[in-house]
Amino acid sequence: MSTINLKDQIVFITGASAGIGEACAQQFAAAGARLVLAARRLDRLQSLSDNLDVPCHIGALDVRDRSAVQEFVRCIPPEFCAIDILLNNAGLAAGLAPIPEGDYSHWDRMIDTNVKGLLNLTREVVPGMIKRGRGHVINIGSIAGRQVYPKGGVYCATKFAVHALTHGLMMDLVSTPVRVSTVDPGMVETEFSLVRFDGDSDKAKVIYQGLQPLKAEDVAEAVLWVASRPAHVNVAEVLILPTDQASANLVNRRV
Repeated sequence: MSTINLKDQIVFITGASAGIGEACAQQFAAAGARLVLAARRLDRLQSLSDNLDVPCHIGALDVRDRSAVQEFVRCIPPEFCAIDILLNNAGLAAGLAPIPEGDYSHWDRMIDTNVKGLLNLTREVVPGMIKRGRGHVINIGSIAGRQVYPKGGVYCATKFAVHALTHGLMMDLVSTPVRVSTVDPGMVETEFSLVRFDGDSDKAKVIYQGLQPLKAEDVAEAVLWVASRPAHVNVAEVLILPTDQASANLVNRRV
């Protein structure tokens, strides 16, 4: 079975400044892809791109800002504009509370980033893929898009939305060669929990105590595998969990 050669393919990664996005940038760079990297923290993007031995176009971007997304895509240099792979990675959890006690600002951040942000990028990039007759949209979902856990109702709802949007887009594009996939991780030790708890490192560490979570690199390897399947193969869904995790809220803590 002949896999897709990713060398010189153009891969657009959102949320590329850390965690899964950064690891995916490194994996795709190792495969020889050219990269469009976007995130809010431009300094981190610059440091990342300086250490990648492939052509990169970087820019600060908040995916929640629709006009900024439109401007970012419009201003991508000609040598990077024929995007082959869109990796909708930007996303976050904010807070951990029952819905009746939820923080409105947390809800807005999650809904605007995880749902509207994904839609903003998809709407701006996919028409070009359709026109060129090739492309692949890979969304980073979550086990939380398949199973709800206590105090995570709104975050889970946003990831259920990602799951639905992935399959809706797949239906919309079935008459085209453009592929659509979702890679859904379980517990991954990144800045995810630190962001969720507003920088409280003690709370963040508790999430991973007594078990071995996934690393960002584990998820990035799965993304690269999905992207490199032959053109007639669309890996619609990948669920990737640590061995210590059996469901969204059932984990084996050894201490």
